[in-house]
Amino acid sequence: VGGRPESPLVGPETENGVAAMAACYQGFDPAAYLQYNYTPPRADFERKDSIVPWKLACLHRAFTEGDVNGDLLVDIGSGPTLYQVLSGCEVFKKVLLTDFLEVNRQELRGWLQDKGVSSLDWTPYLQHVCKLEGRRPSAWTEKAAKLRQVITDIVPVDVHRPQPLALDDLPSAGADCLVSCFCLESVSPDLAAFTRALGHIGRLLRPGGHLLLIGALGESYYFGGPGVKIPVVPLNEAQVCASLKESGYTLIRLEVYTLPQDMRVGVDDVSGVFFAKAIKE
Repeated sequence: VGGRPESPLVGPETENGVAAMAACYQGFDPAAYLQYNYTPPRADFERKDSIVPWKLACLHRAFTEGDVNGDLLVDIGSGPTLYQVLSGCEVFKKVLLTDFLEVNRQELRGWLQDKGVSSLDWTPYLQHVCKLEGRRPSAWTEKAAKLRQVITDIVPVDVHRPQPLALDDLPSAGADCLVSCFCLESVSPDLAAFTRALGHIGRLLRPGGHLLLIGALGESYYFGGPGVKIPVVPLNEAQVCASLKESGYTLIRLEVYTLPQDMRVGVDDVSGVFFAKAIKE
């Protein structure tokens, strides 16, 4: 979010939209957001139709198919969450977390310190991914140690800039894989800005590198804290596919999850979630 877009093709209207989005995020509350989205029923590991286990299964599958690998995995717009790199940390030597908001980077740094303080207990997540990997749930402590070892840094990102990261945050060859979950559609004022942001983050990726993208379908807002209502670009599957193509990616797979009625808990109006696996042309 935020930052002044440097592209001459972007008019003042879009700049204002981007600035307005950045202003929305000033009240973002990581602890409240985690409570809304990363506790039951949305994170019920006993239920096959719970949204968090679905996301973890998509990521596990993508990272274990054998074609997604290399040295560096970059998570774009990590927010205050870690679930999105729990499978990837086994495949990549280095993981870079990024977020626009200092409060989110602080939340992540809290967990990274060994006896760190975190607003959410990530243990059930670590245990669940260990199970997906065919390991005993008690191996979660090893996975936590591995994650802390491979996360090299937590840095600021601005997907609306043509160069979203500081130049020295990334090797010149680029990242081997990007993962981004619920970031682009929730920081863009409109579909055109979402598509542009996809193109911007693509510049961080080496040719032939993979993008693993998770996002909301049919969502027009979500709460980033008590009374903090944040607008979202409502996407459908066709728009996601078109935006990826326009931004220089070849889609390998698109999977869709539809929220059961009891997952619609009033913190947003999301109707579904997509998972896209794509490759940079």
